[in-house]
Amino acid sequence: MLNVPSQSFPGLSSQQRVASGGRSKVPLKQGRSLMDWIRLTKSGKDLTGLKGRLIEVTEEELKKHNKKDDCWICIRGFVYNVSPYMEYHPGGEDELMRAAGSDGTDLFDQVHRWVNYESMLKGCLVGRMAVKPALPKDYREEKKILNGMLPKSQVTDTLAKEGPSSPSYDWFQTDSLVTIVIYTKQKDISLDSVIVDLRDDSLRAETFIKDYSYLIHTGLSHEIQEDFSVRVVENVGKIEIVVKKKENASWKCLGHPLEDHNSFIPKKDTGLYYRKCQLISKEDVTHDTKLFCLMLPPSTHLQVPIGQHVYLKLTIAGTKIVKPYTPVSDSLLLEFKEPVLPNNKYIYFLIKIYPAGLFTPELDHLQIGDYVSVSNPEGNFKITQLEELEDLFLLAAGTGFTPMVKVLNYALTNIPSLRKVKLMFFNKTEDDIIWRSQLEKLAFKDERFDVEFVLSAPTSEWNGKQGHISPGLLSEFLKRSLDRSRVLVCICGPVPFTEQGVKLLHDLNFSKDEIHSFTA
Repeated sequence: MLNVPSQSFPGLSSQQRVASGGRSKVPLKQGRSLMDWIRLTKSGKDLTGLKGRLIEVTEEELKKHNKKDDCWICIRGFVYNVSPYMEYHPGGEDELMRAAGSDGTDLFDQVHRWVNYESMLKGCLVGRMAVKPALPKDYREEKKILNGMLPKSQVTDTLAKEGPSSPSYDWFQTDSLVTIVIYTKQKDISLDSVIVDLRDDSLRAETFIKDYSYLIHTGLSHEIQEDFSVRVVENVGKIEIVVKKKENASWKCLGHPLEDHNSFIPKKDTGLYYRKCQLISKEDVTHDTKLFCLMLPPSTHLQVPIGQHVYLKLTIAGTKIVKPYTPVSDSLLLEFKEPVLPNNKYIYFLIKIYPAGLFTPELDHLQIGDYVSVSNPEGNFKITQLEELEDLFLLAAGTGFTPMVKVLNYALTNIPSLRKVKLMFFNKTEDDIIWRSQLEKLAFKDERFDVEFVLSAPTSEWNGKQGHISPGLLSEFLKRSLDRSRVLVCICGPVPFTEQGVKLLHDLNFSKDEIHSFTA
């Protein structure tokens, strides 16, 4: 499995890690760190053995390079010589060798399709895969273009049979406005189901329908203003995107199709799309954790669904580095919120700063007004898991608390059947507890909520619970309000914490449907 260098992931002990996936790390030799790899790629050394040439690689040629000292891997049509990277790979040589001499795209996507491997392995690029002779282009390209757009979704027969009904779109105009209407043919559509980006007179609107992505991507025929609005008619599954014309002129067509326009494909097969967000504020929460506030561009509509995460991207030492984080609310308590900041334009992150790390110190050094690239959301948590819930148990370690914030807020506010919400919050010391005061105030304010703090390295003055996640702690904590109450247990933290916790929950007879571990 192709694992690009470790800075693209939270460390094994990091509590901000969103993906477990069963991966394990191996100890790296001295001089084989991430920064050592970046220095090597920028040293001018020939890492491909081709003296700077790029070649076309056939399948037969690719298969020949399947040894540790001669290992080529194909990812999305590009071939890389990863032999020089073997000793720098946090997952070990065996993981890389799983894709040796073959197309490793699927293996790569299973763990971290979001990683910017193009930048990380740029110096290892051998060339492109040779393209096989193509069949004649299908009839779609011969169809009449309607308003400059293909009238139907580009969806294969197989997808049409196996997935949800293919969406469609249309558009209409007034003297000053243009409205793009997406017909999803689904009733469970909300504002966080669609992401809209206007950039350089192009419109990109991605709608998520179950586990599929429907994309409208068009270069607009005329200039528009920066601000726009999005409306969802939930009972009919209709999305309306209204943009303002710069000039009150009649448009003969909406525009011309851009990459992947009108496509309807499984979400897992889509790439991540980024937009630059401005750093508005950062404030200390604990001695090593800060609350960052990023502002979306005015030309973007994006609402991160509850329980999902995004990827932040920075360029460090000339290399694009990506790390995943779960957005939070700006506060657990309504009276702490700033009504002057509309929530749909701001994204908040609780991020632990690792002084010896690569990504978080760089993030912390950003000045107010600087920009960070933010991806589309990902994650498998469904808000429907909270419907008709009676008992909600949250198990969090360190910044594994972050996905719990919005889940907690939503459950207490929107689930009328809820009887009890309990959070067991594991930390090393009292100083590490995020939002302790707010949690205690929330417990005092709402009798349905209770929080227990567990410390692994407390001072002698600590009177609360101590230790690590264990059968004893959980069996006492996870008591249903009724014998057969509808229950959900959410867990997030470092990989060993989450894996151990899930095992203990199964031992305590919680079913698979009653457990959600926050993994990518």
